[in-house]
Amino acid sequence: MNPIELVRFAVGAIAAHPMRSALTSLGVVIGVAAVIMMTAIGLGAQKQVEEALSSLGTNMLVVRPGAPRGAGGGFVRGAGGSGATLTVDDAEAIVTLDGVRAVSPAINGGAQLVYNGANWSSRIEGVTPDYLIARDLEISSGQMFDQAAAESGRKVAVLGQTVVNELFGEGVDPVGQRMRIGPIPFEVIGVLAPKGQSGFQDQDDIVVIPLDAARSRVIGRGPNSRGNSVNQIYVKAVDEEALYPLEQDLAELLRERHRIRPGQEDDFSVQNLTSIQEAAQASTATFTILLAAVAGVSLVVGGVGIMNIMLVSVTERTREIGLRMAIGAKRSDVLIQFALESVALSLLGGLLGLALGVGGALLMAQFGDWPSAIPAWAAPLAIGFSTFVGVVFGAYPAWRAAQLDPIDALRRE
Repeated sequence: MNPIELVRFAVGAIAAHPMRSALTSLGVVIGVAAVIMMTAIGLGAQKQVEEALSSLGTNMLVVRPGAPRGAGGGFVRGAGGSGATLTVDDAEAIVTLDGVRAVSPAINGGAQLVYNGANWSSRIEGVTPDYLIARDLEISSGQMFDQAAAESGRKVAVLGQTVVNELFGEGVDPVGQRMRIGPIPFEVIGVLAPKGQSGFQDQDDIVVIPLDAARSRVIGRGPNSRGNSVNQIYVKAVDEEALYPLEQDLAELLRERHRIRPGQEDDFSVQNLTSIQEAAQASTATFTILLAAVAGVSLVVGGVGIMNIMLVSVTERTREIGLRMAIGAKRSDVLIQFALESVALSLLGGLLGLALGVGGALLMAQFGDWPSAIPAWAAPLAIGFSTFVGVVFGAYPAWRAAQLDPIDALRRE
C-alpha cells in the first residue's frame, strides 16, 4: 500500500463516524484552545505590567524619606508624610555622583483647580526643570519652565492631559491661559504628552509647577519639615549599567550627609524601578507558565480519549484488519494506517483549538477589557503538540492492530 492509499483509508475511517470523530477530537480542541487563551492572557498581563512600570521612567531611582520597612516593602515616613529627612541640598549633592544624568527634587500635594467656572481636583508636583528628563516625560505643546523661572518662583504651570480634558475641554488651547490653583493664579505654559495609567493612578492627572512656587504658594511645608525639605528626589542614571553602582553610591552619600553611623537605620529609602520591573516580569512569567501548565492537563485528557476510541476502533474492525492482512497488507501498513487515524484526529482538534483559542483571546481583549497578546508560536505549538499527542496516544492502539493474527481476526465475529 502506497502512502496516498494509507492516508485515504485513514481519512475514510474517520469520515465514516463523523460524530464519534468530532467528540474524540473535542478534548484536544479544548486543550489547545485553553493553552492558547491562558498564555495570551498571561502574556497580555505581563505586557501591561511592563508598560505601566516603563511609563514611570527607565533607569530611575526614587529617593524618599523614611526608613525601609524590610520584607513588607515600602518605607516609614515622618509625621504627616512630610519629607523631613531629604532636602534640596541632598539633591544637589547627588548630582555630583558618577553615572547621574538628571536629578529633580520634588514636593507634592493636592489642590483644587479652577478655570472659567470649571473645577477639577488634581495632584500638584513642585519640581525643577530636570524633572522631564528624570521621569522620561515629553512636552506635547508649549514648553517646560526653565531654571530662571524655577529659581524666581514664577507662577507658571505645565498640565497633564487629563487636567486639560477636564478643565478646558475640547476646542480650547490651554497654553497661555490663566487658571487658579487654589486661590493663586497661574499661567499655563505647556502640556505634557500622555503617559496613561500606572496601576490605579492616572499619570496624566497632574500639574507640574516650579518647586519654590509650590512650597511658598500652593503646598507649603509639612509640620515637621525643614525650610528646603522635599518629599522625594528623582534620579536618572545615564544607562542601565550605571544604575546599580549609582544606587550604592547614592545610599552611601546620604548616610554620610545625614550622619548615620554603622548599624543605625537609614532615614531614607531608595527604590530602583528597574528592579521592581524585573521582579514583576518574573512573577507574571511564572503566572503565565502556571496557567499554560494547568490548561495543558486537558491536552493529556484529550489524548487519553483518542487512545480509548482508537482501541474501540481496533476491536470493531478486527475482521477488516484480518481481511487486509490476508490479501497482502503488511503489519507495517496496518500500523501506519491506525497511527495516521490517531494523528489526523488529534491534528484536526489542534487546528480547531487554535482557531477557538485565538478567537477567544481576541474576544476577551475586545469585550472583557483584559489585555491579551497572542504569541507568534501559537500556530506551531498547536500543530506540533497535537501531532505529538496523536503519535503518543495512538501508538499502542496502532501496535495492537498490527499484532493481530489474520486467521484469528477473520474468525472473530
